[in-house]
Amino acid sequence: MSECGDDAMRTAFAWWHLAGGKIVWCARLEWKGLVRRGTTLPELVIVLVVVGILGAIAVVRASSLRDRLSVRAASAEVVSTFAFARRWAVTRASRTAVGIDTSDASLIVRSYGDTVAFRRLGRSHGVALSATRDSMAYAPNGLGYGASNLSIVVRRGATADTIVVSRLGRVRR
Repeated sequence: MSECGDDAMRTAFAWWHLAGGKIVWCARLEWKGLVRRGTTLPELVIVLVVVGILGAIAVVRASSLRDRLSVRAASAEVVSTFAFARRWAVTRASRTAVGIDTSDASLIVRSYGDTVAFRRLGRSHGVALSATRDSMAYAPNGLGYGASNLSIVVRRGATADTIVVSRLGRVRR
């Protein structure tokens, strides 16, 4: 081992020398206690604060992502339920109605008193529904009954999506 000078001990906590083509550890620095191994409490506190802040940001973004995905999936299920009801009315040549229960956030497809399909969007996706009407009926030719369009708002948290069913029975997002 080579010896280190006093200047090196003052300016560095881990000083290295190049001696004979090899890097040699200064034994004197280690002997004097100037070489520090490990971390101090303030360094650990700073790292934990930074990790906590980044974790909080990640949780907020993850929850908004979860809300967007749930609303998107529930909206797709609403659209597919209305498409199913319209196809059922045409293929069976029967009057078919889609009932909207906003308190339970569910859709019920009925044809002549029989329940054909039942979708619980509140339980499966955790969303809330609001609608301008409580039902939408399809004639045997696939056209909708009623004098006005139906708007359904699917909401979870700050995310919302609106689905419009025209009085002719077409569905738009």
